[in-house]
Amino acid sequence: MDIKNVTHSLSVSDQVTSDDLLTLKNAGYGTIICNRPNAEGVEQPTAESLAERATELGLHWHWLPITPGQFSDEDIAQFGELLGKAERSQEPVLAFCRTGTRAITLWALSQATKVPSTQLVQQASAAGYDLSGLAPRLDSLFQG
Repeated sequence: MDIKNVTHSLSVSDQVTSDDLLTLKNAGYGTIICNRPNAEGVEQPTAESLAERATELGLHWHWLPITPGQFSDEDIAQFGELLGKAERSQEPVLAFCRTGTRAITLWALSQATKVPSTQLVQQASAAGYDLSGLAPRLDSLFQG
C-alpha cells in the first residue's frame, strides 16, 4: 500500500488488503472508500471481505466501484458527499483503487465546481498523479 496525501483530510492509495486496514486504523484514518470493482485482479480481495474487516476495526467503509474512465455525475456527487461527511466529523479519509488514479480523479471532479482546475491538477501532481488531461472537464465544471 502506497499512501499519497492529497489534502489535510484525504489520502489515496493503490489496492488495500485486509492487513492494511489495521495499519490505516492505527494511522488515524476513520473512513475508507473503495473505488475498485470486484474481480479486476486475480489476487484482489473482495470489497465484501474488506468491508467486514473494516467494520470489525470500527472504520467507516464505503464501496463506490468505478470502471476505469467511467465517472458518472452520480458517482462524483456521491464521492463528494462521502468526503463532506467525513470532513464534518473530522475523520481522515483514504480512498483507493488499483493505482489510486480513479480515487484522485473522483476527488478532483467532486471539487471542480468550487476549486480552479489549475489548483486541483497541481495538488494531484504533488501526490504523484498527472490529471492535466482532465483539466478541460474540470474547467467546464468550475463555478467559482
